[in-house]
Amino acid sequence: MKTIRNYYRIFAGAKSVHTQECREQGFIGADWGIHQDLTNHLPDEWKTFNHQFIPIYLEANPGKSRVAAGLACGMLHTVCKGMLKGDIILCPDGAGGYYVGEVASDYYYHADGPLQHRRKINWYEGRLLKDDMSQHLKNSAGSIGTVSNITKYAEEIDLLIEGKQPPALIHTNEDVEDPSVFALEKHLEDFLVVNWKYTELGKYYDIFTEDGEIVGQQYPSDTGPIDILAISKDQNTLLVVELKKGRASDVVVGQVQRYMGYVQDELAETHQTVKGVIIALEDDLRLKRALSVAPNIDFYRYQVSFCLHQT
Repeated sequence: MKTIRNYYRIFAGAKSVHTQECREQGFIGADWGIHQDLTNHLPDEWKTFNHQFIPIYLEANPGKSRVAAGLACGMLHTVCKGMLKGDIILCPDGAGGYYVGEVASDYYYHADGPLQHRRKINWYEGRLLKDDMSQHLKNSAGSIGTVSNITKYAEEIDLLIEGKQPPALIHTNEDVEDPSVFALEKHLEDFLVVNWKYTELGKYYDIFTEDGEIVGQQYPSDTGPIDILAISKDQNTLLVVELKKGRASDVVVGQVQRYMGYVQDELAETHQTVKGVIIALEDDLRLKRALSVAPNIDFYRYQVSFCLHQT
């Protein structure tokens, strides 16, 4: 039986500046300004870890928000505890490729040098090239944030490691009712992020950023990643944006409500409220009924226009 393992894209420091050091010394690590040995402070649940270390992070990084703190602590827990021995990591080399390695140890603390919170890595020979990846894997492997879980592309990554050309990818989400809409709205998310300022939502909200980089796309929560996490221009409202992606209406409404509950409990400051938005190609009776008793969730339809003009 095939071993079940997870796959992660991890930057070796800011813009992966420590990649060569990690390769030469056989490790991957993280920092985020928390300079203490975490050996006896790594509970199984990342939420428990976050509750303890978000205040420590905020003290070490004055001026940062709870959104930034939650993201940083969650990623730190993933590096230190969430990754298991045998899991696979892809580390960008800064030249359009990724070094690949296997997690070979539990957490250890290295007080000297960069990236003190470390795991030993058995690095493979060679590297994977971005140009050989599917567009979906390129997007996930190139996402902002130090740590990105890319396990859903495990089959493609394994084939690339073996030097084989992967087949076209299909979705495996059992909640999807319309695969064609799912495929369209997977691309719509990236398009929406790039063109956010031109949308109706962009007039009033900004996608959450830290240090000039977007961190509000696929923001992690305890019930899955939030498509887009935005904040109002007056900083008083956090907005959870979810694309329907061809899923059943009941499923997507419930998911948005769970995300909103997480944001309210874990990320919002005392003065901030939380709202939700669902974006879909079309509404239906189930969606209308569900949203009629959810006044803090709005619905937006999108339109796609495609034209060819002979010149």
